Amino acid sequence: MPKIPKSRIARTARFGGLVAGQSARWAGTQVANRGRTPERAEAADAKRALALADELVTQLGQMKGAAMKLGQVLSTVDFEMVPEGEREAFKERLASLRDAAPNVPFKGMRKVLADDLGGDLDEHFAAFAQEPIAAASIGQVYRATLHDGRDVAVKVQYPGVAEAVETDLRNAGMLLPLVRRLAPGLDARAIMDELRERIGEELDYELEAQNHRRVARAFREHPFILVPEVVTSMSTRRVLITEFVEGRGFGEVKALPEAERDRFAEICFRFFYGLVRRERIAAGDPHPGNYLLAADGRVCFLDFGLVRRMDADYLDGERALAHAVVSGDAEGVHHWLATLGYLPEPDDFSPDRVLDQLATAGEWYFTTGFRRLDPEYVRNAMEISSSPASPFFDEMRRQTIPPQALLLRRMEGLFFSVLGELRAGADWGTLALEYMADAPPSTELGRQEAAWLAGT
Repeated sequence: MPKIPKSRIARTARFGGLVAGQSARWAGTQVANRGRTPERAEAADAKRALALADELVTQLGQMKGAAMKLGQVLSTVDFEMVPEGEREAFKERLASLRDAAPNVPFKGMRKVLADDLGGDLDEHFAAFAQEPIAAASIGQVYRATLHDGRDVAVKVQYPGVAEAVETDLRNAGMLLPLVRRLAPGLDARAIMDELRERIGEELDYELEAQNHRRVARAFREHPFILVPEVVTSMSTRRVLITEFVEGRGFGEVKALPEAERDRFAEICFRFFYGLVRRERIAAGDPHPGNYLLAADGRVCFLDFGLVRRMDADYLDGERALAHAVVSGDAEGVHHWLATLGYLPEPDDFSPDRVLDQLATAGEWYFTTGFRRLDPEYVRNAMEISSSPASPFFDEMRRQTIPPQALLLRRMEGLFFSVLGELRAGADWGTLALEYMADAPPSTELGRQEAAWLAGT
């Protein structure tokens, strides 16, 4: 595995080289396009966009830390200047960073454990398996047993990654020219500021432990949701220890019978949207590797490093916006999009058009009635939200994402993709009304949850 470049000079040089080289090549392509036919110009843009994606994946993946996470999150942004036929490939290459973290030898990880916990591993653990059971952008997870017999998961940061992340966060602004070039309608600086704050928080495992404990408290003794307890006395800034939960991963869940997949999917829906509704927390990384189907039928949720505690007034506005879409209230949709910050120039947008845009792209969520999702449906819905062929493309390219909504939109988009991969079926619109309009429970799981809430 390539060594993580730690020095500010080395990491800044990589950022600077990436931006300068790609900017020069992009400018050269645009100059050459003046003498090309529209078809050849589009082909040249596509080639340049994919070259940029390749270099982003290569450079950010090697750098790990915030650089890798920046690439992951940027994969959810729509780059309208990338030709339609290549856009999804571009985003997929950035998204691939999520699963591209190579393993770091245990020798280096042992030193982090020793420095943070003090003493030898034998002093803290009765057994410690040295092969990681999971790897992510800033750390690896191991299985161990405490002296009191508890099985635990031990999440350890890569050595040197803290310094690397801090440098990356200082350098993140250097990516602004590339982001602006590919997505001119986006408030790139505000988005980068939001990313810097969220990723900086993710580096601190003590803060993640606080987030984790808050979520665990919110779902304690829940009938079908499980959040492992944190071993607070042994968790530090670079080491996070939680209860270990045995369960089936996403690959196994996808192979289950239809009814079991549908149950799993509804539980996940109720977890993510319930977390937003009741705790005002947007979980920004609903990656399917972060939840397991436990032996007792509960679904276990993991990893609360990338989260956003949202303002109550802002979430009230988001709920009012969703309710306006469901009600077919075009003026209300326009008002709330403008108020929340999605429309930089509100007078340039037709209320009827923005209502049609949201109702069409979010049909699965805003329309009642049973619907079984699949990857093709999700892909078509995403194209309505991003493709130049979309009838709403002119409106979309002039809209932006409010920084506070970035992780909320990321949660929704990635979770929607997960539901498609599961080929999950439900009356999603009626489920959504429980969270956007406080409608009564619509399923047996909803009634179980309501009874649990009434008793807590």
